[in-house]
Formats: sequence, C-alpha cells, structure tokens
Amino acid sequence: MSRRRVTISDVAELAGVSYQTVSRVVNNKPDVSESTRKRIQKIIKETGYRPSQIARSLVTARTATIGLVVPDISNPFFSAVARGVEQLAYSQGYSILLCNTGEDVTRELDVLHTLHERYVDGVIVCGLRQEDALLQEALANFKAAVLVNRRLQGEPVPAVLIDDELGGYLNTQHLIQLGHTAIGFLAGPAASYSGTQRRLGYSRALVEAGILLEEKWITNFTPTVSDGEAAAEVMLQANPELTALICHNDLMAVGALRYCAASGRRVPEDIAIIGFDDIMLATLVSPPLSTCHVPRVEVGRIAASMLIEQINDKADWSDEIVIQPHLVIRASTAAPAGVSDDAIMQPTPDHIPLG
Repeated sequence: MSRRRVTISDVAELAGVSYQTVSRVVNNKPDVSESTRKRIQKIIKETGYRPSQIARSLVTARTATIGLVVPDISNPFFSAVARGVEQLAYSQGYSILLCNTGEDVTRELDVLHTLHERYVDGVIVCGLRQEDALLQEALANFKAAVLVNRRLQGEPVPAVLIDDELGGYLNTQHLIQLGHTAIGFLAGPAASYSGTQRRLGYSRALVEAGILLEEKWITNFTPTVSDGEAAAEVMLQANPELTALICHNDLMAVGALRYCAASGRRVPEDIAIIGFDDIMLATLVSPPLSTCHVPRVEVGRIAASMLIEQINDKADWSDEIVIQPHLVIRASTAAPAGVSDDAIMQPTPDHIPLG
C-alpha cells in the first residue's frame, strides 16, 4: 500500500504553526523567527515533505519550468544542446519541457502555444524555420525567450548564434587550399537560418579564390543521413565534374559517404567530403569526417543561463552571443587527383588542423 503524501497542513500541525507560516518558510519569505524557521525545516526534512509545484506557482507566479523546442531531437546537434540546457537548468532548480517539431514548420506555432498554456517561465527555441513575424508574435507571449541559431528581424530577441558564415567559409577554404575548384554544397532546408549563413560563407570563399559560383552545385535537403545519401546521389549524378562536397551537417555527410561507398566512389581519392557540427559519429565512420566543430553542450548552457537571467529580471547578457566554430581536419578530405603536394596551400595559423 502506498504511503500517504505529507501535506503542508501536516507540517504546520507538527510544528504548531499556521499553514501560512510554513508557506513563508518554504518560499523563503521574511517575517518568521529563526527558531521557528529551523523547527519547520527540521520537520520538513524528517517527514520528507515536498511542496506542491502547482501550489507554489500560485504563490510565486512561476512554475520553475522551461520550455525547450527543437526541430529534431534525434539529430545529435540538438540532443547535445538539450543536454546543456538541462544541466544548467537543473542546477538552478528548473525542470525542462522538451518539444520536438520533427522538422515540421506547421507544428512550431502549435508547440509554442502549448508551452504558453503550460505556464512555463520561459522558452528556448532552437533552429525553427517559421517566418519571422509569426515566430516573433508567438514568443511575445512569454516573459522570457532565447533563440538558438536563429535571428529575428524587428523586436530583438536574445540569441545564441553559431558563426555559421565563418564555418561555411572555413570548410570551403579548406577544400580550395587542397586544390578543389568544383565543390558542391549539400545544403539544409531552404528556410534554415544556419544553412543560409553557411551558404554565404561558401560563396565568399569561392569569390575570394576567383572560382565561379555555379547554382547547379547547390541543393537543399533535410539534414538527415537518408537525405544526405539522396542529395549526394542527385548532385554527383547531375554534376560528375565535382571533386568535393560540403554538407550542411555531419549527418548529411555520413549519408554522402554511404552513397559513395554504394556507387564505388572512393573518399577522399575520388570525392572529398566535409561536414559540420563534429558529432561523435564523425569520428566513427570510415573515413573519419573532416568537419567544423561546434561546442553544442556549451551552447545549451549559455542559452539556459541567458533565459534564467531574464526570468529573474537580472538580464545583463548582450542581446546576442556568437560562438566561433573551428575546422577539424580528418581523413575524408584530401587533394583531388592530379594535384601535387607542392600545389596544396597550407592552412592559416588561426585554423591549424585539430586532428
């Protein structure tokens, strides 16, 4: 038989005080003598009393709950961000309500509406594809909100951003330094903020190197392994002159590796492949992936810190914090056939290969 839950009334009766006095102790309010406070705290510890979060929220107008919205929790990038959010939030006494939109733009506003109905204290929104005006309107319902890898036009919303333009530039520059001039770009969804920024970096590196940007070398797919495989097939069959592929993320790069293996293309001898994020899988595939490293757990911690500062009306963070990615060179990239070692440009000192 289950044991009856200890209530605040039970604690008040044992302590010989009123319900209100126990409530003031639980909520760390003044106007309670030190001796009474210690007696009540001792009884709370002995009885195992745990305050009802619902009742507490009525007093404090807070639920100690944060909403976290991600487009695909199976994507290791977002699961790592979620881990960082949870770690920081837990240390500050907050619980997380995790919502996964499954890369479905039509679900994004519904999810935010649901979190608003649950009275979460704030929301962290990662990489959503919704148009600016609608997303801005939905976030206005929350006391506190932080964006991860998304910037909105209009009223500013605090954000943690990856310098995706730099990442796209570094990946492309690395391939150009190896001697590649026909470089395809397997981009993520067309509405992806990070994908748009990485494409800008890709374009900048090509222009600086005097390489003509071919629109036919760019295609948009969902950033998954299966779509990466499909994207590589479409791209390489239509453009056999390509000697390298830049992928929106490591999942797409793994898919590209799968297609190359199935079609008899050797990596990196026939085609060089580079990813983005530096998830654990990048070191486990064969060959290991060159990629751009992003400190994903730290991104989550920073976002949670920014949000809790807002909730507590102590926001002293800047509106945006930009995280710098760095290049990690592994075995999936090498010079194209026919390019001698002497012709390969060495990486600049700021971007030395990291293993």
